[in-house]
Amino acid sequence: MESKEILKQQLERLEHEHHDLDAMIDRVLSGAIVDQIAVQRLKKRKLLLKDQISHLRSRIVPDIIA
Repeated sequence: MESKEILKQQLERLEHEHHDLDAMIDRVLSGAIVDQIAVQRLKKRKLLLKDQISHLRSRIVPDIIA
């Protein structure tokens, strides 16, 4: 049961970082000069986080095939 709590904490941390990246991407895009390379790196990191979040969610609540 303790491992499930650890997974939930990791999930919460990753979701928070994912949300922070959203805000960071918005700030970079709203600037006068847009650094496309920085935006691309942030989006790549955000996609990686999304994959990790999906993986953790599936470990916490596995799909049940009926």
